[in-house]
Amino acid sequence: MKQDAQDLVIYDGHCNFCCRQIDHLRRLDGRNRLRFVSLHDPEVATNYPDLSFEQLMEQMWLIPAAGGRYGGADAVRYLSRTLPVLWPLAPLLHFPGTMPL
Repeated sequence: MKQDAQDLVIYDGHCNFCCRQIDHLRRLDGRNRLRFVSLHDPEVATNYPDLSFEQLMEQMWLIPAAGGRYGGADAVRYLSRTLPVLWPLAPLLHFPGTMPL
């Protein structure tokens, strides 16, 4: 898959917990649909100036190749529809009221 066709996941590359979660996502992404970039990479500030440093530090962001922005729980919901291994979780994640838990 071309790099341009991949959805972009922006995460805090200085956060050990975040990096472990990204390692899990890399393993789950068997079809190479995702590209991962630390929010500290200059590419992020250059290509996504609409996302402030504060917004980026607050939660993970997912930017689909087709456009749009998903942050935090919405990014997790998007991933549940994108990664086949997470499809069994999709109904639970999309049920009203479950994500605030």
